[in-house]
Amino acid sequence: MVVTILPSTVKLRDLIRQIRSARTAAEERAIITKECAAIRDSFREEDNDNRCRNVAKLLYIHMLGFPAHFGQLECLKLIASPRFVDKRIGYLGVMLLLDERQDVHLLVTNCLKNDLGHSTQFVSGLALAALGNICSAEMGRDLAPEVEKLLKSSNAFLRKKAALCAVRIIKKVPDLIEVFIPLTKALINERNHGVLLTSVILIREMCDINPDCIIHFKKCIFNLLRVLKNLIMAGYSPEHDVAGCSDPFLQVQLLRLLAVLGKSDPEASEQMNDILAQVATNTETSKNVGNAILYQTVLTIMDIDAESGLRVLAINILGRFLLNSDKNIRYVALNTLLRTVHIDKAAVQRHRNTIIECLADLDISIKKRAMELLFALVNETNVRSVIGELVNFLSTSAPPELKAQLTSTIILLSDKYAPTKRWYMDTVLKVLIHGGHYVRDDVVNSVTQSISESPEMYAFIVQKLFLALREDIAQQPLVQVATWAIGEYGELLVAGPCDIGEPVEVSEKEAVDTLEHIVTGSVCSKVSKYYTLNALMKLSTRFKTEAERIQKIIGYFTISTNVELQQRSVEYRTIFKQFDGMRPALLERMPVHVAPEKQQPEKTEALLDSAPVAQPIVQEKEETQQDSLLNLIGGLVGDTPTPQQPAPASTAANNDLLMDLLGLDSGPEPAPAIPPVTAVNKQGLLVTFNLSRDNDKLKIVAESRNNTTTPITNYVFQAAVPRSIQIALSAASSSTIAPNGTVHQEMMINNPTKATLKMRVKISYSSGGVPAPEIQETVGSFPVSY
Repeated sequence: MVVTILPSTVKLRDLIRQIRSARTAAEERAIITKECAAIRDSFREEDNDNRCRNVAKLLYIHMLGFPAHFGQLECLKLIASPRFVDKRIGYLGVMLLLDERQDVHLLVTNCLKNDLGHSTQFVSGLALAALGNICSAEMGRDLAPEVEKLLKSSNAFLRKKAALCAVRIIKKVPDLIEVFIPLTKALINERNHGVLLTSVILIREMCDINPDCIIHFKKCIFNLLRVLKNLIMAGYSPEHDVAGCSDPFLQVQLLRLLAVLGKSDPEASEQMNDILAQVATNTETSKNVGNAILYQTVLTIMDIDAESGLRVLAINILGRFLLNSDKNIRYVALNTLLRTVHIDKAAVQRHRNTIIECLADLDISIKKRAMELLFALVNETNVRSVIGELVNFLSTSAPPELKAQLTSTIILLSDKYAPTKRWYMDTVLKVLIHGGHYVRDDVVNSVTQSISESPEMYAFIVQKLFLALREDIAQQPLVQVATWAIGEYGELLVAGPCDIGEPVEVSEKEAVDTLEHIVTGSVCSKVSKYYTLNALMKLSTRFKTEAERIQKIIGYFTISTNVELQQRSVEYRTIFKQFDGMRPALLERMPVHVAPEKQQPEKTEALLDSAPVAQPIVQEKEETQQDSLLNLIGGLVGDTPTPQQPAPASTAANNDLLMDLLGLDSGPEPAPAIPPVTAVNKQGLLVTFNLSRDNDKLKIVAESRNNTTTPITNYVFQAAVPRSIQIALSAASSSTIAPNGTVHQEMMINNPTKATLKMRVKISYSSGGVPAPEIQETVGSFPVSY
């Protein structure tokens, strides 16, 4: 008699062997499809003897990424089995194939309830593990009493698992925290390290979910410190020793909990100072385990109100990490120093040389963190040395991915802390030379503005830039700044030598030759050619002997295929031919830029409190809370409508000066431009409202600029207006703002009553990973017609 072995009786190890021996993906899929079909047949035949084996094979197939949902009910049947082997595979299947959204949870809950009260600890442990993985809010409420009973059990194995299960339950149902709080006092005094570890995790989770729990658990600080002290002072214990450290997992969790309990509490922090100092000085640093403990110790010291000496010790630990050969440890040290530099910048300054050495590391992530940390360390006293190192980094080993941020931040910091104008201009020139095309457009604009603000430096700047331009015209930002300066101050270029270290003799012809080479060549970009054409036009009034030649060069581009170059050329030739007498006045040097004085903010809040308002708006204000955003950031009340002011008659006559100048018909009168509004200028964050009309609505594009050297993350901008006005706020272009970067957010305002527009804005964000103080401002400087 021949016995046929069904495919469903294949053992798990044999299936694994078959799958691994498959040579192609198609062959592997064929094996799995055939086995899944055999498993389905076995399930339909209610093959109880092979159910456990088939579910095990199905779980392996699920781990390979193939569908295995048809085995969910079979897992429930295994859970109901009295055999421990079946329950183990069944609960594993439940944890892998089910989640809290599955309807079969109603069936699982009864099985879990029975097994949580099982006489065998291993069965109860399986149920606790499964509950901790798939618990839903409903399941948590139903089974919380059983978990509470197991937390009071005399069995340490069950108490440990019950504590972890309680973590999942309070995450799903925060109201159940009150059920478990009374049990934590006994858990903290546990001798069993496993129970103590899970209890500390449970307490920390309670504090994170409900900050009111922090006050309750501050009473336990003494007990926690005693446990931590015993761990660092205890002798060798083979049961808890890991690479020479006594239970490092428990030490780290205790330190995390102490950081939560001691934050913003000087009295609680005072209790921790001595123990934290002992941990920092007695922990072995030769192994990675010790470094993990020290790292968490540093974070705890920085989070609490520790004394200054302890903070210096913490930063010195990070300084030692920077000397470690392990790249991961160096990265962690730099990242942590970047987060904590604002707390004690002087202590971090002592490790500046070590941070500078990290710029030479081959790992780009370490380079980036070291660069950002040096940005944060720049001040008036060290600006020469630190910026010098950053410029050297730019010219030698800076990766292309970092150059845009590096160049813009160097310019920003140099402008802010420059000891002299000459040093600043030398630094700018080096950045333009070594930064190449990575220098952003906003940096070019910033440099030209800084040049215009330094009249005493014009001769020095224009000659230095010309020398650099003569050496290399491939660096487009350099070309743009240099041609702009030559166009503005060309007469100083040919005036004779300047104090730049070597005599400079430049003729008018040589200057025009250089600009002609740029504008007619193929090396430079279109934008650089625009700058150069403008410079040539300006030089036509400064270089009298070259004016005719300049006119011919400009005339080359009247037939250019580039529309912008062609338009400029045509307009400039028109000035030469029809308005030559006005040319010197039109092409005068740009006036020195003077930053406008800060306007005093309007006392809008006082206006809103005291100004009379229309009765209908008051009634809307007194209604129930209809606008959650207004409630969140302080509601506004609309003012009475204000009549529009007529535009001055004189503006119509001078509506389009350029079109009149060129002798062309200006066409219909365009709508006057709406000036931008500065909404917020605080904490290095500048928010500008750019206004435009959209039919009968006001369109506002909020441009948020980060003027700091630290990236802004989690950026949220909110706005509210009086209830008589409607606002539609679209999503921001990004929630992250790089240093000197911007994000944009659009708003549409509908103001049918033409009431005076006032807006309340609220901004929250994190700087360097640390939450920044919330900004709230009232903006009332909108055009009167809106």
